[in-house]
Amino acid sequence: MLTIGQKFPAFSKTAVVSLEKGKEFETITSDYLTNDDNVWTVMFWWPKDFTFVCPTEIAEFNKNFGEFRDRETRLIGASTDSEFVHAAWRTHHDDLRDLKFPMLADTSKSLAEDLGILEPNEKIAYRATFIIDPQGIIRWVSVNDLNVGRNVKEVLRVLDGLQTDELCPCNWEKGQETLTA
Repeated sequence: MLTIGQKFPAFSKTAVVSLEKGKEFETITSDYLTNDDNVWTVMFWWPKDFTFVCPTEIAEFNKNFGEFRDRETRLIGASTDSEFVHAAWRTHHDDLRDLKFPMLADTSKSLAEDLGILEPNEKIAYRATFIIDPQGIIRWVSVNDLNVGRNVKEVLRVLDGLQTDELCPCNWEKGQETLTA
């Protein structure tokens, strides 16, 4: 599995960005991750569309979209399902209709494989979360097994700590003192 300090792999994938007819899909590439505007990226993966735990996580990321935006951070959700499955799921699931971030389709499973997050039996993605800095370098990785949802508030807490570029003690939260060496 790729880890902290490594460059996020190159990719070009189709993503669902809207439910508006004719504007549903866009291509997102790894170039989207690097920028001179100090914009970070959080990419989070789920195993399968039309399941039970996954929409709770996606909806929670969406509820916190403004928190990520306030931190100059883009959100990208991803799975190994197709863009058409993503679009159908968004259309038919009340909590997913108004997503404010793209749902990336990795149907070839090449990006999940490059990241090292494919479950070996079903070849679906684990619940992996990557925080990527504006240079395209992975700064944090968290991976949950298939049946356990992640904690979006923890992703925000870690993002806050990384963006301080300071020493942050255990349980540190934004606004608290950092450590001096």
